[in-house]
Order: sequence, then structure tokens, then C-alpha cells
Amino acid sequence: VQLVESGGGLVQPGGSLRLSCAASGFTFSRYNMRWYRQAPGKERVFIAHISSGGGSTYYADSVKGRFTISRDNAKNSVYLEMNSLKPEDTAVYYCHALGGYWGQGTQVTVSS
Repeated sequence: VQLVESGGGLVQPGGSLRLSCAASGFTFSRYNMRWYRQAPGKERVFIAHISSGGGSTYYADSVKGRFTISRDNAKNSVYLEMNSLKPEDTAVYYCHALGGYWGQGTQVTVSS
């Protein structure tokens, strides 16, 4: 079983990034998926959820209107489109198969 995040990096405030999470070793289409993030010295927190079929999403207030979660079950992947990034979005971002598996994380740094 693997969840592998990619797409992180350094971006200026106001910029955008698209994170990807590729799943293997389990039936991806049966799992609700989430993104979490963990800033330095802080707990890991929820930021976005998508249902197994992709028809339902919800977000933490801190990212609502700026981030969009999506998935492609044919590609066993979930995505996080992040716009209008702020320095406080700096964190390691993790994908999670609800009730099951975690990825290793990808670093996002928002700085000028």
C-alpha cells in the first residue's frame, strides 16, 4: 500500500501550487480521501475532504475558497489545487485514505 504525494515546493505569497497524491495497493475508489497539513511545531490538521465518488467535498475554514480538492479514480489519484497562497500555508501536506493509509508528505513553503 502506498500514497505518494508530489507537487510541493517554494512559492511566493499569492501564488499557486497543485499537489498530487498517487495511490496503489488498495481499492482507491472505495475510500473517502483527505488532505491534512502540519506546520512546524504544530499538530497535523485537516484541510480538505472528498467522498469516494468525488461528489461531496468540504474544507477547513482556513482554506475555504482558496483550495480545491478533486480526484480521478481512473488514475487512483487525489489532488489539491491551492491558490492565493499565504505564508501561513507553509507546512508539510499529507494525503490520507480515511480510516486507512497516510502518505509521507510533501513540503509547501510560501515565502518571498
